[in-house]
Amino acid sequence: MNAVNFKRSDINLGNWRDRPYSTWAFRNMAELVPSAVIRSMRRPEGRQLDLGRFSALPVHEPDGREMPLDAFLTESGSDALVVMKKGELIAEWYANGCGPSEPHLVFSISKSFTGLIAGILEAQGKLSFAAPVSEYVPDAIGSAYGDVTVRDLFNMTVSVVFEESYLDETGDFDRYRRAVLWQPEHPEKPTPTLREFLVSLRKAAHPHGTRHAYRSPNSDMAGLVVEAAGGMRYADLLSKLVWQPMGAHTDGFITVDRAGNPRTSGGISVTARDLARFGDLVRRGGGGLVPGQFIESLWQGGDRAVWASGDQHYIYPGGSYRSYWYETGTGALAGMGIFGQWLWVDRASETVIVRLSSEPAPVNDELDQCVIAMMKAVSAA
Repeated sequence: MNAVNFKRSDINLGNWRDRPYSTWAFRNMAELVPSAVIRSMRRPEGRQLDLGRFSALPVHEPDGREMPLDAFLTESGSDALVVMKKGELIAEWYANGCGPSEPHLVFSISKSFTGLIAGILEAQGKLSFAAPVSEYVPDAIGSAYGDVTVRDLFNMTVSVVFEESYLDETGDFDRYRRAVLWQPEHPEKPTPTLREFLVSLRKAAHPHGTRHAYRSPNSDMAGLVVEAAGGMRYADLLSKLVWQPMGAHTDGFITVDRAGNPRTSGGISVTARDLARFGDLVRRGGGGLVPGQFIESLWQGGDRAVWASGDQHYIYPGGSYRSYWYETGTGALAGMGIFGQWLWVDRASETVIVRLSSEPAPVNDELDQCVIAMMKAVSAA
């Protein structure tokens, strides 16, 4: 099944995020965790491209070594790279076992999909960013989300007691992952549904809207909000409002819990090419699907002072965060996911770049900065 010597039966909920198993698991989430289908138009993809002139573009590793782009992609645990210019695919690279028609887990880039869905629903008069979350999810009353606005929910400025600890195997993050069926059950610890978990979270001492604090449960609550506002399941919303009308070629998937609640914080799997098409919607001002005014608000970004004092400011100094999109402070928008997932939209150069990966560690700050520099260099080239 893989160039690496392991069997499918070796992979389980306890090890699927670890290499070498992640090289298969990140491309086959629908086999590991119950998943809903994001229907596409099912159009056959064209032939696979190569990196062309980008192949020898010099890139630096975290240790300072310089190497050509194709070698960097291999050494950094990359699975796919797609470059799109003015809406046209111009270059791509795939690791062994990957290809243009194979969906890949994009982790927290999933959040950026929810941002665009909310923008569409707002224009339809079905969702208000000024409204309290409890207007759409009444059982949130009494939790951290009971008195927060939809705007603060989408800007990651919720006051909530929760630690974003990806390696936690005993605390709240472990309970969170068990709720979404991403972790083995603990027979002695009853597992809640995702919705039950979310409404159990308590508010922290500081007011909502005053700190950027990246907490994935916020964007799962946002998934429940858009389902309630849109009147249909998340996978169907994404398919109807974005995926089919933008011309996605391949079905996507989103993992769901045992009650069918979607993992909108990180459970979407799509192909690198379709993810690039999604990014190109933003480059083109919404492509006639997402309101141009909403897209422009992403480019304007969020509150830079709140971002500067938050827990992710070091990634994009001078940047900001709005509606689950990173405004980089250098003229680009980005979606990001752990284990090395990237969507990069550079409006000035009319370039969209997707880099998907199965890096060994959930977060590698030094490598992230090298990938950012690489995407800037590709856009400039």
